[in-house]
Amino acid sequence: MHKFSLGRLDLSILLPAILIVLLALSAFYSIDTQIFRSQLIFLVGSLFAYVFFLNIDYHVFAFHSKAIYCLMVASLMVLFLIGIEARGAVRWIDIFGLRFQFSEIIKPFFIVFIAQYLARDESRSIAKFGMSFIMLLPIFFLTLKQPDLGNAMIYLITLVFMLFIYGFPARYFVALFALVAAPLPIIFSMLHDYQKLRLMTFFNPAADPFGSSYNAVQSLISIGSGGIFGRGFGQATQSILKFLPERHTDFIFATISESLGFFGGIVLLALYAYLLSRIYIVANSVNESFSRMMIMGFYFLFLTHIFLNIGMNIGVVPIVGVTLPFASYGGSSLLTSFIMLGMISAARFDSRRHGGLEIS
Repeated sequence: MHKFSLGRLDLSILLPAILIVLLALSAFYSIDTQIFRSQLIFLVGSLFAYVFFLNIDYHVFAFHSKAIYCLMVASLMVLFLIGIEARGAVRWIDIFGLRFQFSEIIKPFFIVFIAQYLARDESRSIAKFGMSFIMLLPIFFLTLKQPDLGNAMIYLITLVFMLFIYGFPARYFVALFALVAAPLPIIFSMLHDYQKLRLMTFFNPAADPFGSSYNAVQSLISIGSGGIFGRGFGQATQSILKFLPERHTDFIFATISESLGFFGGIVLLALYAYLLSRIYIVANSVNESFSRMMIMGFYFLFLTHIFLNIGMNIGVVPIVGVTLPFASYGGSSLLTSFIMLGMISAARFDSRRHGGLEIS
């Protein structure tokens, strides 16, 4: 571990994340003070994690990537033995009174594993392309089995983006699409009934407004009721009166939009756009292939989360249950996001120290 130095902090990345958290905390305080207090505790722990990963050599995870991969798969398997069931899903493990969602926490380390695999040579072979998906399969299906369709899709989409940016030929992706499209009926049959209904009612939300499409309809009502400048914190009836389901997790964007209106939604989007732009700049500034692939993996992971979550809030993608980074309630999601920021900031500092491009 490096000696702690304030010079390693990257405020251009940390500050927009903190502002997003503060917006979410304001919303939590207005709807449920217990949720607010819990998330505040999660934030403190996540900031400690940020500092820890900022001050260690992240290359150690690449060096031990195979062992870490085995631990990731094992943790998802153990989940079915000692995991906690909630609303028909087994996604959490209770450790000393704290619940951890391993499908969230292992995301940064899966990206490190893939980045190391891609960066170890410059091959763009079909074998290397295919092996990337073979290594994904255990994590994908174990996550899907929980069931957690949203995070399973996050892993798949992020991997595809990483392989694309790595430079594999376009024909590989065309072949992949054909291979994925063929078994879609089988994959659809493996989904739980509520997941099937979510996908089907996406195309016609009005067909069952009080049943399978209730969440989507209430989210749109919440966003629309916010108007231009919102109802104000403490006045957002949809979220306060619990008409909006999962108001603090999957639909936190709708909760914030009802309180702060269109203006608040734009501010939140601007903060995400700035954060993503800074991460992209860092990725393009580092000279090492592994570090660049790792940071781009984090970039695409954040981007996919943001797109899917806000997309399902405004009705442009099916509801698949994914968190909004730094905003959704939950310790595992917040911890994971700050771990990635810590590793990104560490890579930026190392790049500048070793003569990488200067980042303005």
